[in-house]
Amino acid sequence: MSGLQKGLLIPNSGDTEVKERLKNYLKKDGTGLRKATLNLFLSGGSFTTHEIFSRLDSEYEVNYRGISAMVGSMNTKLGILSVDVSKKHNIYLLKDCHKEQLKSVLENY
Repeated sequence: MSGLQKGLLIPNSGDTEVKERLKNYLKKDGTGLRKATLNLFLSGGSFTTHEIFSRLDSEYEVNYRGISAMVGSMNTKLGILSVDVSKKHNIYLLKDCHKEQLKSVLENY
């Protein structure tokens, strides 16, 4: 049998995977927009794409469609957001179980 037996879990292996995905995602952040968006989620609360756009528009050269694409990509690539699609506009929220991981990565990035 390999080094891992079926049914055994490596403690915090999911934490490591999430942190690596976050680090790789932030490596491609030439303007700081991705980091600013992640900090926004870390600050708490839930946000529509329009709310995220409104908060970042004054600091970054962005457009609504770009923000929408970025947040959608964060949701699928990073897996740290939950999405409420039951209303007219999607509402994004950082999953509680990923707050400490995100905080750690952003503090050290």
